[in-house]
Amino acid sequence: MVSLDEALLLAGLFFAAAILYSSVGHGGASGYLASMGLVGVAPAIMRPTALVMNIAVASISLYKFTRANGFRWRLFLPFAATSVPMAFIGGRIHLPVAWFGALVGAVLLYSAVRLFTETMTSRVQAREVTGPPPVPLALVVGAGIGLLSGLTGVGGGIFLSPLLVLAGWATVRDSAAPTAAFILINSIAGLAGLLTRQPTLPDPLPYWVLAVIAGGLIGASFGARRLDNRAMRRALAAVLLIAGAKMVV
Repeated sequence: MVSLDEALLLAGLFFAAAILYSSVGHGGASGYLASMGLVGVAPAIMRPTALVMNIAVASISLYKFTRANGFRWRLFLPFAATSVPMAFIGGRIHLPVAWFGALVGAVLLYSAVRLFTETMTSRVQAREVTGPPPVPLALVVGAGIGLLSGLTGVGGGIFLSPLLVLAGWATVRDSAAPTAAFILINSIAGLAGLLTRQPTLPDPLPYWVLAVIAGGLIGASFGARRLDNRAMRRALAAVLLIAGAKMVV
């Protein structure tokens, strides 16, 4: 299980991750997984723990960004329709420890690259928006992201958000609230799938949830007003890179 020193260290790391991720409308699951990977938390604990905290922070992000920027249903419903059942299925699947480490490590490395490249260029925000994607394409993309979300314990926002912007389907501002909603429902579905297998939850989890709620309120409040946090996101990318490499190796 988790020692007292590790629990306190993780509380601080989770708080910081919640601030950073919620500032861009995300729930922070990849940050929580990275923190637990660095500390050496057992893989059986990592997925349900990350999903519980993801639900808390994504709820805050959804509320804050919807109030600030509105909600684009067309950017949410087609993706959500297929992602929810696939996230539930992914949550029910038991991966061998080696496979889990490799898959989560790959997700963390991808997250690090995305965060770093987003801070290196402003061209993404200036990309011409052509409108929402065709529904059949959104259904296929949603299914793939949902399955990966359930398997790894992330909400899928780290995949959906850059895709919406890079493909020219939405602006950064318009994608924030739908992405938060997507993260929320996928996290709930993935956790529901895990609960059918009676996962192990750590004793400090209620305190960690309070830590990420506090961080989420701070980050989403600033993020909804478009706080410039490039330096912090680069630092987070470095943490994800280290943790991802550690889990893959």
